[in-house]
Amino acid sequence: MQEMSDARQAIEAARIAGAEQRAPADLEAAQADIANAQRHLEAQEYARARYAALAAKRRAAMALAASSGTAPPR
Repeated sequence: MQEMSDARQAIEAARIAGAEQRAPADLEAAQADIANAQRHLEAQEYARARYAALAAKRRAAMALAASSGTAPPR
């Protein structure tokens, strides 16, 4: 599933950018979302897997932005 791959790549990019130190909550949320996506995929719940993967990618993008100093204020 392409969304899973995209989310994993986004998580890795955030990790490389230092999200573990600078945006740990967002990174952890992205990791939890991708784990949920994997569980849904294994259960053949494809729509739920896609939704969770998209959420993971969105959270990873937030972590990346926070790590690179480009995040909008919350």
